[in-house]
Amino acid sequence: MSASEFLHLNQRDPSVPAPPGGFDPLRLCVFTTIAVISALLGPVAVAVFAGVAIAGYRAARRGGLLRSRCKLGDTRVVLAYLWTVEVLAVVGIPFWVLLWIRVWS
Repeated sequence: MSASEFLHLNQRDPSVPAPPGGFDPLRLCVFTTIAVISALLGPVAVAVFAGVAIAGYRAARRGGLLRSRCKLGDTRVVLAYLWTVEVLAVVGIPFWVLLWIRVWS
């Protein structure tokens, strides 16, 4: 199979109007995917996402970012929040595992 066989799949349908204001609902799909992963993997997913966010904010802060577009604003506050979520998620993992053991036994 070659890539040219799949080019017809990535075409815009001219009968479908463009979204108003150029709105692309991609974020909604991303948020839904994250919610599904979190629902299936529980605190493990929360710990992973928080860990990635901590690494990103730590690197950004070292790079000079002092204020974030996050509602919490100051990157130190954001990092404190993320560390709190990380610790709570890690503490919750054993309880989550025990819950699933009970459900399946």
